[in-house]
Amino acid sequence: MNPNELLKRYAAGETNFVGINLRGVNLFNADLIGITLTGADLNGANLIFSYLSRAHLRKANLIRAKLDGANLNQANLTAANLHNADLHGASLKGADLRSADITLANLLDANLMDADLRGTNLSGANLTGACLRGANFREEKRIYTANLLGANLHKADLRGANLTGANLAKVDLSGANLTETTLRDADLSGANLAGAKLGNSYLSDANLNGANLAGAYLRNTKLERANLADADLTNADLQGSLLTDAKMSKAKMSRANLSRARLIKVDLSRVDFREANLSEAELIEAYLARADFSGANLRKANFTRAELSSANLMGADLEGATMPDGSIHE
Repeated sequence: MNPNELLKRYAAGETNFVGINLRGVNLFNADLIGITLTGADLNGANLIFSYLSRAHLRKANLIRAKLDGANLNQANLTAANLHNADLHGASLKGADLRSADITLANLLDANLMDADLRGTNLSGANLTGACLRGANFREEKRIYTANLLGANLHKADLRGANLTGANLAKVDLSGANLTETTLRDADLSGANLAGAKLGNSYLSDANLNGANLAGAYLRNTKLERANLADADLTNADLQGSLLTDAKMSKAKMSRANLSRARLIKVDLSRVDFREANLSEAELIEAYLARADFSGANLRKANFTRAELSSANLMGADLEGATMPDGSIHE
């Protein structure tokens, strides 16, 4: 069908175009609000600045489609194929993208606020500067597992998003805003979170092995049982964070702020704490074999029953600290 015929029939009140062939058509700036294009072939179509809010695009073929600046708010894109599509600046607020293929798509500065992204494959997608506030990536019984492997989320806004169980391994989240985001059981191994904002976030049981969190803001973040082994937390701010039972062996934490952090029963063997601030931190029963605390602030820290015998405390300030035997250091 040619675009003129489609627009004429739509203007006349027809909205059902299930399975239609619209490969490569030019629908620039077209008003197609609420149209039904379920299973339609829109491969390579020009839909720049088009109005497709509440459109039904379930299982539609949108490979390499041009959707720059398009309005897809509340659209149904479940299981749609958007591989290599251009969605630069597009608005997908509240859109249903469950199980959609968005691999290698360009979502630069796109608005995905409150979008449903459960089971969506976003591997290799460019989400630089995208707004994903309140988006749902939550894994449910392994049925919906969002895949963002290799995606670029540099400076993306993910405040309040639900990324439970999401695959974010090696993803670029540098400078991203993840405040109050849920990342329980998420795979962030090798991810770049340098300078990211993670205050008040939930990272319980998350895998952050080898992740780059240098300069990240993690105040009051929940990291119970998280794997932070070999992670770079240089200059990170973890004040008041909960890290009970976390694995942090060989982590880099020089000049990090861990004031009032709870590090109970944490494996901190060989961790670099040089010049870090651990004032009033709880390190009860922590394993600190060969940890380096040289020049660190350990004032009023609690080391009750901690393994501290082989740690380097040269130049550390231990005033008022509770030592492993329960004595108070003067």
